[in-house]
Amino acid sequence: MEAVVSPLPDDIVALKALLAATIQRADEAEARLATAAARESATQAMIAHLKLQIAKLRREQYGPSAERSRRLLEQMELQLEDLEADAGADDLIAEVTAATATSVASFERKRPVRQPFPAHLPRERVVIAAPCACLACGGTRLSKLGEDVTETLEVIPRAWKVIQTVREKVACRDCEKISQPPAPFHVVPRGWAGPSFLAMVLFEKYGQHQPLNRQAERFAREGVPLSVSTLADQVGAAAVALTPLYRRIEAHVLAAERLHGDDTTVPVMAKIKTDVGRLWVYVRDDRPFAGAGPPAALFHYSRDRRGEHPQAHLATWSGILQADAYGGYGALYREGRLPGPVREAGCFAHARRKFFELADVAGAARKKSRGEHAGMIYPIALEAVRRLDTLFDIEREINGKPPADRLAARQQLSAPVMNELHAWLTAQHATLSRNHDLAKAINYMLRRWGAFTRFLDDGRVCLSNNAAERALRCIPLGRKAWLFCGSDRGGQRAAILYTLIQTARLSNADPQAWLADVLARIADHPAARLDELLPWNWSPSNQVAKAA
Repeated sequence: MEAVVSPLPDDIVALKALLAATIQRADEAEARLATAAARESATQAMIAHLKLQIAKLRREQYGPSAERSRRLLEQMELQLEDLEADAGADDLIAEVTAATATSVASFERKRPVRQPFPAHLPRERVVIAAPCACLACGGTRLSKLGEDVTETLEVIPRAWKVIQTVREKVACRDCEKISQPPAPFHVVPRGWAGPSFLAMVLFEKYGQHQPLNRQAERFAREGVPLSVSTLADQVGAAAVALTPLYRRIEAHVLAAERLHGDDTTVPVMAKIKTDVGRLWVYVRDDRPFAGAGPPAALFHYSRDRRGEHPQAHLATWSGILQADAYGGYGALYREGRLPGPVREAGCFAHARRKFFELADVAGAARKKSRGEHAGMIYPIALEAVRRLDTLFDIEREINGKPPADRLAARQQLSAPVMNELHAWLTAQHATLSRNHDLAKAINYMLRRWGAFTRFLDDGRVCLSNNAAERALRCIPLGRKAWLFCGSDRGGQRAAILYTLIQTARLSNADPQAWLADVLARIADHPAARLDELLPWNWSPSNQVAKAA
């Protein structure tokens, strides 16, 4: 039997050399693996970035091709966020491992060119003094050539301060009377919270969906313990002080010739469980037909969805109402209504959605890949979506033009499409069962054909009710954070603050800065000049001038 010969040398020096070579090869292999992982992560991040850019550009150019396009963009942004983080971590690992392997080049990830920091940010110079002697020869005859500046963005933690307002008193030696300047006006009588602090609390609660208990926890961690009841007291008082502005926005919205209307659920605390209340919104947005009126959103709260609520909200209004097919609006469309008729304008986005759900090829494929039951894809639904998309394509070309131009384009381009669509829907309906989902989608349009053709007679009418749906988006976004309203009064207070914040956003004003300025001025502002404080009449320079 032959002895097994060991492949390893018996000499210690040779063993050490072999071990060093093995370690070097292992380091090189690890460096190559880390470099490959970094390159793959960077590639995936770049692909996700380009896909997101393409999706945004297609949405801007062609409009939303599906109701889920906005949510898909948000999902793509979240995915890109994680991929970029992965690429940054792998890049750092590759750099560290490449330093231990001399034969493996470090991977350099191609990054987008970073934009300079905004010029309005203050700059703090930290100068690292030049050496006093030459680092090469030790000479001291040095002349300055210039300097290299590296900018790093930093943030200063929120600073709290207490403002002491001192009112001096004097006594008259002639009449022995005491004189003192009057106390300054405050938005809340005997209030302790400054306008900027109040604006922050209001905007965090109603604009950023942060309940007061979470705000109180954060304040306590920053060394300012405030109870939830104390904060709630200030919120209630501030809402009362801002109510005159709410009434001015309400009057502005109800002066419009055309309104968007919609509603959504809002849980309300009850004795045993939460009830389902409603927040209603009415949006004035004249920008699609080049109207001069600034956009604004008006919110109302109710404990239920009975039709008497929109009838009360619009009791003094007449014009064109763009809304869904909710039956509670029916009394508004009644002939002979006072003070005037309300004309219904149909929402093509609602109508298209009913067909799209029956023609969602991509959604069916996703469900099938997950092993879920995928509904049928109907060619009739696909054709209906295609015909409706033709109308939306025409609308995008005339968006922002005067009513007369929009009406002329619609009569020339959209009217033939609508005539063909009506004939085609009628023909398809005759071939379907009455209870078929497609028949229900077709009936939704045919039974309201007068409302859906309203845009052919009036250039002010929009094709969809998306303006109201966008204004209501803040409610579903915050429901998971604040869970429910504490009472009906809380729902009414939410309607006031949502009106103010959403109107400020429509006016491209910073809601928190606007609220801070308004709260600082409203107590002693003349009532006759209250319109100066409305978001579309406000500019940040007002606050800057007051601070100066």
